[in-house]
Amino acid sequence: MNTTNKLPIWFWIIGIIALIWNIMGVMAYLGQAYMTEEILNAMTEADQNFYNNQPAWVTAVFAIAVFSGLLGCVALLLKKKLAILLFAISFLAVIAQQVYNFVIQDFIELTGQRLYMPILVIVICAFLLWFSRFSKSKNWIS
Repeated sequence: MNTTNKLPIWFWIIGIIALIWNIMGVMAYLGQAYMTEEILNAMTEADQNFYNNQPAWVTAVFAIAVFSGLLGCVALLLKKKLAILLFAISFLAVIAQQVYNFVIQDFIELTGQRLYMPILVIVICAFLLWFSRFSKSKNWIS
């Protein structure tokens, strides 16, 4: 890293907020992956069908998205350009997951939070990919 190019405070703020966001994503994944029958049975029939019929590849891309996003945040905070690759992997995995949710699955209707949250996830993933590339262009990460 160029030692004359001091990092702005907002770099750290974005990095820490992104890390917290991605920790919440990992928690959401673990909550879904290890969902008990009791929790599943308390859901509506449509939600039960959604989770019971979700293909393994969707679960896999969910895991890839959240864990690569988390590692991307760690790399960003460590000022490593590996963050760019990790955020790109996360973004591609999120897109694959949302293609299933928006186009393929037909168990639940995507309205309200079920619509806004996936869009927010896509936007944040795209932002983190852009921000890591921007940080590289400013020689903040290397």
